[in-house]
Amino acid sequence: MAEKVADYVLSRLRDWEVEHVFAYAGDGINGLLAAWGRAEDKPQFIQARHEEMAAFEAVGYAKFSGRVGVCAATSGPGAIHLLNGLYDAKLDHVPVVAIVGQTNRSAMGGSYQQEVDLLSLFKDVASDYCEMVTVPQQLPNVIDRAFRTARARRTVTAVIIPADVQELDYQPPTHAFKMVPSSLDTSTGAPVPAEQDIERAATLLNEGGKVAVLVGQGAAGARDEVMELADRLGAGVAKALLGKDVLSDELPYVTGAIGLLGTRPSYELMRDCDTLLAIGSSFPYTQFLPGFGQARGVQIELDPHMAGMRYPFEVNLIGDARETLRLLLPRLEQKKHDVWRRDIERNVERWWKTMDRRAATEADPINPELVAHALSEVVPEDAIISADSGSSANWYARHVRFRGRMRGSLSGNLATMGPGVPYAIGAKFAHPDRPAIALVGDGAMQMNGLAEMITAGKYWREWRDPRLVVGVLNNQDLNQVTWEMRAMSGAPQFEPSQRIPDVPYAEFARSIGLHAVRVDSPEGVRDAWREALAADRPSVLEFVTDPAVPPIPPHATWEQAESTVSALLQGDPDRADVVKIGLKQKVQEFLPGRRGRG
Repeated sequence: MAEKVADYVLSRLRDWEVEHVFAYAGDGINGLLAAWGRAEDKPQFIQARHEEMAAFEAVGYAKFSGRVGVCAATSGPGAIHLLNGLYDAKLDHVPVVAIVGQTNRSAMGGSYQQEVDLLSLFKDVASDYCEMVTVPQQLPNVIDRAFRTARARRTVTAVIIPADVQELDYQPPTHAFKMVPSSLDTSTGAPVPAEQDIERAATLLNEGGKVAVLVGQGAAGARDEVMELADRLGAGVAKALLGKDVLSDELPYVTGAIGLLGTRPSYELMRDCDTLLAIGSSFPYTQFLPGFGQARGVQIELDPHMAGMRYPFEVNLIGDARETLRLLLPRLEQKKHDVWRRDIERNVERWWKTMDRRAATEADPINPELVAHALSEVVPEDAIISADSGSSANWYARHVRFRGRMRGSLSGNLATMGPGVPYAIGAKFAHPDRPAIALVGDGAMQMNGLAEMITAGKYWREWRDPRLVVGVLNNQDLNQVTWEMRAMSGAPQFEPSQRIPDVPYAEFARSIGLHAVRVDSPEGVRDAWREALAADRPSVLEFVTDPAVPPIPPHATWEQAESTVSALLQGDPDRADVVKIGLKQKVQEFLPGRRGRG
């Protein structure tokens, strides 16, 4: 039998060392599905419950493997469903290739069933490379360029293959006019800045007296170099959320997350520094960086397109973080660890004590901060943790202390609901020998997570380590938006939009053969995490949590915090006595000695 275009596509994926394709079937990719059968499921077709989940799983796989994630979907509605997950990849600079079907060429332009202008649809999300294959000779160049572009530019690319083209006999490009051959070589290099720029940056950093470092996911491969730099400069290091796993939180000078979901020490670090070094981060919230004119700045950024944003940096070093730091370090003078560094370490120590107290504060029935805090106490040091968008991201950012080889991520720039569980599934295919944990709210679990536990149930026996633990914060409230309404708009909870049904998450998990525990008292929180981490299959832990625990930002003034309390009192007068005592206590502990300070 002659090799079909669909056969060749899968063969080329194997040449690119693709092992998994996260996908959902449809007649627009029937040719590819038949080819998968002939190829004995290599690369493995991972069947999600929805195309958006397939895209999220590809993103999670790419984030935690460092490789290109691949997803596939049918024409029309299947391709449309991919978009949210693909935008998550684009905005977080993650390499993902989408392969989508299309109606037959003969039907294009005829308003045929499921005909969508896919080139226009994907024009933005796959703006660096989006191509439709109309003749076999376009391959292998289209596949190769999609992978090279996704990897080199850390972005989304799309390959559209009409259904009838998938069934054609494959013919390679020939040595002829208007044929485009391709090569498979995947050699890469690590760019570095010019020597004179390195010297300028070193001079600026050496002149700084109070150095602050901000790391993002672009610093992930430079852990040792960042640690050496922090020691050399006597600096504190704050982490953008996507850079949470760059450095261990056990290091005394690591101040934790920065921004709305960040920590008080990170806020203080940026408030008081005179020099800022940003490494591999496009952290967008300028108001959490030093005031303009307060600090001199240096940035290390791989992508010139992303350089020079967020802060008026004096030196923009364009290059790979690790290789750039290796050139920079010999030029940096060893500073004494003076009052600046000691203050940073004292602030960090005080912060973790505050987190201990906040997690121990009583709530009705469970304080959600306790859930994340207890996870941090028992999580294995090789775990991979994903968090969903919402208040669960606050507790992940502030309470989960990273150490060892722990990895973690969430939807950073798109901040979309729903990727927590599929990220964890993608992580399990990237690292089947490591435990994966997802911390999600009940809104995200209802939106996407419940159905995707069926996917976990289908595949967990293939993983060398079967542990995939999903912790659900069940408070029957879309909690982050509720608190944003109170804090920013002074509005009480609008129940028609914010209240959600009480769903028996643990019962559902048990019904599909997974391990599950429902926890409705604080005494059971730690034991539930331990039980799940000892289980022989995926687990769902349903924590019944208090929606009245506020994710107050670390930069809040006392007056802003008090106004948040007042908004809650207006929205729920029946609980006024609880709020006046318990919530105000939490506010006081979160802002110790900070009354009236911004």
